[in-house]
Amino acid sequence: MSRFLALLAVASVCLTGCVDAKATPSATSGPQTPAPTATAAGPNPGATSGATPGATEPAVALDVNGIAITLEPFAQVDGGPLAMAAANDGTGRLFVAAQDGRIWVVNADGSMLPDPMIDLASRLSSGGERGLLGLALHPTFPTDPRVFVDYTDTNGDTVVASIRLDPANPNRLDPASEQRILFVDQPYANHNGGALAFGPDGSLYVSLGDGGSGGDPHDNGQRLDTLLGKILRLDVDGTDTYEVPSDNPFVGGGGRPEIWLSGLRNPWRISFDRETGDLWIGDVGQGAWEEVDVARAGLGGLNFGWRLMEGSHCFRADSCDREHLTLPASDYGRDQGSTVIGGYVYRGATYGFLRGAYLFADYGSGSLFAIDATADEYATPTVVGSASNGISGWGEDVTGELYLLALDGTISRVAATQR
Repeated sequence: MSRFLALLAVASVCLTGCVDAKATPSATSGPQTPAPTATAAGPNPGATSGATPGATEPAVALDVNGIAITLEPFAQVDGGPLAMAAANDGTGRLFVAAQDGRIWVVNADGSMLPDPMIDLASRLSSGGERGLLGLALHPTFPTDPRVFVDYTDTNGDTVVASIRLDPANPNRLDPASEQRILFVDQPYANHNGGALAFGPDGSLYVSLGDGGSGGDPHDNGQRLDTLLGKILRLDVDGTDTYEVPSDNPFVGGGGRPEIWLSGLRNPWRISFDRETGDLWIGDVGQGAWEEVDVARAGLGGLNFGWRLMEGSHCFRADSCDREHLTLPASDYGRDQGSTVIGGYVYRGATYGFLRGAYLFADYGSGSLFAIDATADEYATPTVVGSASNGISGWGEDVTGELYLLALDGTISRVAATQR
């Protein structure tokens, strides 16, 4: 039974366990220092594309215990906003994907265009953990006019597709231009993942949950013959669908060649650190632990442990073999929340003392957390703020400033002070 509350007139997206029968909490042990695993060769990406202005406040040593985050009202979006992408075209526009299938244009001042860029409602199923779940713009947008979406179709299966800007209107997408890139059959209604992000290497990264039910009954997180429970890495340039990058870890065999990372339960939101190229993942837990994972720049082939582990703790066992697993950068228990919402490493210019902090949140408690993104050892999350309106996602504009999305339609700008 889902622990996620319905906050919208439309059914809200369920990010938590949503299991047929609640799992018995795992046996716990103290947080473990993440151990490196054998990794496949991959790119060594640098900074992502996009304008990052000169600092308006000098950078200082990061102290997550000295940060206080507040939220400034910015915009209001219908339909349950879940994902945001910034148009790096000089306009300052933000594109916001709502669960009900609409994509909205929000101007740099927070005002909204009255009509959506597109309405995909007739092509998808929405409610529970289904709907329009992910959004990304091609790195050279609008030169390459493709917008990429991840949604559950009318049968509940995952579709990743590209849709092109209407050449006659830069604020509209052409519905007839949709090109399906990837299709994944979903065995259950929950744990669809759904995040999309372009890496600094130009590849499209796609997050997929373990397929649902409770406790990963098909062991999809650990199986390498399925795309479920994985982060995929796809080359979408020069093709209508995708090609597999030649340096993906399983190109030579041993698993599906699209797989970049494995051992994930429901990687709801992912993001790249625009300065280092590190990939950050908020992986929603089962019944006891929420976790944050990081794959340092260019490292593929990592196994984050689900369902052998939940966070840094063995799942349904007193002990487990961790030798080939990459343990989380951070995790927290039910005393602090119930649904992790992965965020971003702050690289903006407004708050020098915040740069280098990975900010994330929890839907159930409303807590906003921070950890030092440069730390190689396990980090206990520090509560740096709170929200009360059902956090569903984060966004980043072209200057590196951050936004928080909530299911009631609120989009807030992240502000920070030292304490």
